[in-house]
Amino acid sequence: MPINWFPGHMNSTRQAIKDRVKAGLDVVIELLDARLPGSSANPLLAALTTGRPSLKVLNKQDLADPPITGDWLDHYNAQPHTRAIGLDAGDKAPARALIKACRELAPLRGDMHKPLRVLICGIPNVGKSTLINTLVGKRATKTGDEPGITKIEQKIVLENGFYLFDTPGMLWPRIAIEQSGYHLAASGAIGRNAFDEDEVALELIATLKRRYPERLQERYGLAKLDERTPDDAVLEAIGLKRGAKVRGGGVQMHKAAEALLVDFRGGSLGRITLETPEEMTAWRQAAADAEAQKALALEAARLAEKEKRSGKRQSASGDA
Repeated sequence: MPINWFPGHMNSTRQAIKDRVKAGLDVVIELLDARLPGSSANPLLAALTTGRPSLKVLNKQDLADPPITGDWLDHYNAQPHTRAIGLDAGDKAPARALIKACRELAPLRGDMHKPLRVLICGIPNVGKSTLINTLVGKRATKTGDEPGITKIEQKIVLENGFYLFDTPGMLWPRIAIEQSGYHLAASGAIGRNAFDEDEVALELIATLKRRYPERLQERYGLAKLDERTPDDAVLEAIGLKRGAKVRGGGVQMHKAAEALLVDFRGGSLGRITLETPEEMTAWRQAAADAEAQKALALEAARLAEKEKRSGKRQSASGDA
């Protein structure tokens, strides 16, 4: 499912990050969705902030599968100049751990003469504004359940010598990893006009059948499921249980898809993680291989066209 969702304000966000890096930046906090820690990591942000210490925060960990969250924390903590912690943005005490972790990443900064300059970023709807409000103890930023609430950069003083620069949620112009596109859409990070909810719901069902079939059975009172059960049959059964019926006994599949996505985003299906570090590594490699093959095909087509034009010119010269 190709997804290209890059509203105008995201271009200004990209420029704001570039300007902040030039002005001086000590640590980059990237909020990730603990249910999709690989898909929610922004490669554009990594390119813009190369060389800066990074704190990866797996937000909404209370909605994610604990053992897999542990695997992701190990994965990120093994990377150079990187720390990773799990967080529930609604819990004030763990939120303060951000300040401690940032000071450990940049130990030579953090007083009035050399303030610690921290940029906090994340994909849309990852819970960043809620987290900041928890950190400062007041409503410092607008919050909502739609992507794109924050539109401009904000500077927040969390402590003496600790400056936090908040930026709007930002995706990247082209999501090359197909599975990431589905996961981001399912989480609510992408504007609803940019994808087909029915298709996303079916892909979510395929993942849940493989990893958490009992959650579907418990939530919707379904018969025992396995990977052989057709995805559309599961979605239809969900629609019947949720009252998405039409005259004649059919099901409004779109309403069934909406119900499933709302339940997933709100945590009604239980603690779920859609991807592992190993899966993400394999998907990323497959996407890179596909891009390389596409580039080779385009180059071959370009050379063939060049030879064709050259042959025509030689033919025309011979006729003359």
